[in-house]
Amino acid sequence: MGISLYYQEKGNKEPLILLHGNGEDGSYFKNQIDYFSDRYRVIALDTRGHGKSPRGTEPFTIEQFACDLYDFMTSLEISNAVILGFSDGANIAMKFAMKYPSKVKALILNGGNLNPKGVKRVIQIPIEIGYQIARQFASKSPDAKKNAEILGLMVHEPDIGLDELSKITAPTLVICGRNDMIKTSHTKKIAEHIPNAKLAIIKGNHFIANKRYIIFNKEVEGFLQTIQ
Repeated sequence: MGISLYYQEKGNKEPLILLHGNGEDGSYFKNQIDYFSDRYRVIALDTRGHGKSPRGTEPFTIEQFACDLYDFMTSLEISNAVILGFSDGANIAMKFAMKYPSKVKALILNGGNLNPKGVKRVIQIPIEIGYQIARQFASKSPDAKKNAEILGLMVHEPDIGLDELSKITAPTLVICGRNDMIKTSHTKKIAEHIPNAKLAIIKGNHFIANKRYIIFNKEVEGFLQTIQ
């Protein structure tokens, strides 16, 4: 992979890897790192080009981030893990679980989407406008270039077909907020097409793991107890 991903770690039991959303870093999961650390070795990554992880020279894509995760797990000698992904982190987790099924013990997908059409238009339109503006200044400003890459992920990615979801073999929880920025119909389709996936829709918006963490953690904990 050519880069070393920054991560926070707490606990020493079986691995639980946390994948943050677009433009964020592992600190988004502060309320999960502490909560689950007595039962898991909780590892919160900073994705390539996010937080304290370097950008490197590889493509800035969901596919590449999934490959980075494989390399990261290999470097830490983690044979398989429970993976919890939020937003783009959920999209990375889906790609990873399809590509490397033996590396995933269980999957929690929070606020993921298969393609940009899964995002409500009231949210997506400003993202598309911001992306076009950032692109215009990308050659003149490093900050604009980085912003264009970050927003570009939400404009062009992910690109996962419903039929591909059958490749996910791990026990899966699909969880979202009732007022999520991802269309509820889209989230339900994801849950319906992953074999034996469980669906949980709880009170809150896209950021339930951070803002509604008590109920979020209990839903995740209840699910994990069923796969022990």
